[in-house]
Amino acid sequence: MSAGAVAGSVVRQALALLRRHAGRVYALSLAVTLVNTVPDVLRQLLVYRDPSVGHALLVDVVGFTTGLLAQLWLTGALTGLPGDGRVRPRGALGRGAATAVRAVRTSPAAVLAGVVLGGAVSALVTLPPSVAALGVDGVLGPLDAPPAAAFTVATVSDVVASWLTLPFLALVLVVTAGSTRQFAGKGRG
Repeated sequence: MSAGAVAGSVVRQALALLRRHAGRVYALSLAVTLVNTVPDVLRQLLVYRDPSVGHALLVDVVGFTTGLLAQLWLTGALTGLPGDGRVRPRGALGRGAATAVRAVRTSPAAVLAGVVLGGAVSALVTLPPSVAALGVDGVLGPLDAPPAAAFTVATVSDVVASWLTLPFLALVLVVTAGSTRQFAGKGRG
């Protein structure tokens, strides 16, 4: 099976799982997103009136790290969906990290497809309201000191985008990691 065919198959399977378990998956994703929003907002407030590009980049590194932890935890919690349909919160972070590593080793193309598709949806949800509220410079450069309403609009759009896209990438990772035998032509394993 070609890398493109594998990626397409994984995306279709992940979307099917997402449709089948949408209620539980999106409820869990909302909880994870809201927990991740606390450090996300706090990191932005630390540089609220700071025009430094260096500080803005440091804040972005912190944001990427907390987002990655949220993604790995959700991935680990959803590893049971393809098999028995269960959500497993206990030990989810370690399981999620192992699942992500296995997925990247199994099919980097499928993982890349999940990242690109999820990123595209996130950009479509986040960029228009953020640019409208903060302006292009406020989105791309240091946060500086935007009005509270503009900051709120940008934050809410980030929350909605995370809530929508975290489960998709999590399920792409779960399906890819669990599909080693299938993609090697040995059936479901």
